[in-house]
Amino acid sequence: MDRRTREYLQGRFGDYYRSATLSLPPAADAREWGHIPFTDGGTTMVRHQSLLELGELDAFLAGESPRHVYFSAARYEDPATRGMDEKGWQSADLVFDLDADHLPSIDPERTSYEEMLRACKGALLNLVNILHRDFDFETQVVFSGSRGYHVHVRDPSVRDIDAAARREVVDYVRGADLDTEGLVTTTVDHGTTRRVLRTDGGWGRRVHERLIALAADLREMEEKAALARLREYDRIGTGRAETLLTAFRETPEAVERGNLEAGGPGVRILVEQLAERVVAENGSAVDEPVTTDVNRLIRLPGSLHGGTGLAVRRLDSEDVAAFDPLIDAVPERFTGQQVRIEVTEPSEAPVSFNGGSFRPTDGEHVVPEPVGVFLMARERARKVRET
Repeated sequence: MDRRTREYLQGRFGDYYRSATLSLPPAADAREWGHIPFTDGGTTMVRHQSLLELGELDAFLAGESPRHVYFSAARYEDPATRGMDEKGWQSADLVFDLDADHLPSIDPERTSYEEMLRACKGALLNLVNILHRDFDFETQVVFSGSRGYHVHVRDPSVRDIDAAARREVVDYVRGADLDTEGLVTTTVDHGTTRRVLRTDGGWGRRVHERLIALAADLREMEEKAALARLREYDRIGTGRAETLLTAFRETPEAVERGNLEAGGPGVRILVEQLAERVVAENGSAVDEPVTTDVNRLIRLPGSLHGGTGLAVRRLDSEDVAAFDPLIDAVPERFTGQQVRIEVTEPSEAPVSFNGGSFRPTDGEHVVPEPVGVFLMARERARKVRET
């Protein structure tokens, strides 16, 4: 990044921070703070700081105009001590990071920024659903300012758990290596042993709900179409399909109970495949190293992301579904302004903000400031003199 571009961005970031509303985490004084300044030739983080050292945070950010701002998920006795072992670790929030780059459905080379954000919203809604429904956690959702979201859990019951336990939570929300047998329990009824799908919660409940929905659909279909639908599943041939359909139509109460004996071996084969689909559609590909790192630094809500110029936005639960980063995370300070830039890295993919769109072609352009800041922050354009 050349000097004129860097000085322009730092100046505009400073303008933003002079009127920004920041969201401090609980126990802010017990957390380590860090930032990455606008410097020539790199992105070196300044860390091992406490709020006591920084002073008034609003004044510090307005004066320093950093490129990125972070605080630790952990709470410490002495957060400013440089040695991690000497900080006196007390506890850490359970933090999840969702980035579009990590989603199995996304090819970063071929997917537009807008499409990445849309896909990540789906993964976010899945994650929040699991944390609320399966763990009964209260969550704090934050748009990262770039390609994804952070989700904070500050429940006292999880602040003390170690990295191994946090990894188990990650595996659960991902649905990683879901053991179908683990979703099944054995019951004895009048001397008869039955294998029953767990229906009381978690992934078992989700698979059971899918099984009930499938059985209901099949009961409404003509027999020929219903059998064809069942044969779409692997290892479900004509015989097994007929047995399954008979069970679904004649003993629907068995499906309601999750009875895996009704319908013969075909129902267990069917449940295995339904479980795979449920995980693919409802799991959330969170970034494991972020959650398992009990000393992690995470972005400060209200700060700007130095790679996009978008605001790191804290979201209320009722606002998550409707949130549009390309509108709601655009700093008001940058709207209504234009800037002259030279595109140095052209692209066929448009850049869209506030309902407008710009395709970055070679040469000089006068563009809305959010577009210009985005391209300059990503080092795809440079600032040129205004004429």
